[in-house]
Amino acid sequence: MTVTLEICVDSAEGLAAAIAGGADRIELCSALALGGLTPSPGLIALAAKAPRPVYAMIRPREGDFVFSPADLDQMRRDIDAVREAGLAGVVLGASEPRGRLDSEALGRLTAHSEGLGTTLHRAFDLVPDAAEALETVVELGFERILTSGGAAKADQALPAIAALVKQADGRISVMPGSGVRPENAAMILSVTGAHEVHASCRAPGPLA
Repeated sequence: MTVTLEICVDSAEGLAAAIAGGADRIELCSALALGGLTPSPGLIALAAKAPRPVYAMIRPREGDFVFSPADLDQMRRDIDAVREAGLAGVVLGASEPRGRLDSEALGRLTAHSEGLGTTLHRAFDLVPDAAEALETVVELGFERILTSGGAAKADQALPAIAALVKQADGRISVMPGSGVRPENAAMILSVTGAHEVHASCRAPGPLA
């Protein structure tokens, strides 16, 4: 089985370290301490030179994922900037006030992202019905879902992630993330059946 390792970074130094360490794909953001926000134009320009596919986080502010029309307009403009820079894709999400995915907002954002790869971020972990949400994400045309299975850490919700992988049945990739470390990554992949894994690798250690 071929496994894809995605590393999340929020600085030029992190970008260089992820590439040197063997990341297959980069998630680029700012402010990892806040859960990741849209990266700066300068960092996007640096990442455009990377020899790996780079997906930029599209999240205009910290806090919840219930976005106003002004937030969504900013997100569309940020998507345009990512496309113009030549990055491979975007990472985004939007929620209704009670946690369900905002399919209307996501439909507009994914349509605006035409030609770019798309990952739905951990707004997915707030949904009241993960099985229903997965079908929504498939219909919207996303490539993958980043999820911890609704728990704080992916290794705390392995049965839930495995169920999502089974339900997806190859229609979309389910990528475990949060709390993924060198010592548990292989176990998470084996138990869930996932083919991709996401980590920030904030502490030194081997990636493979």
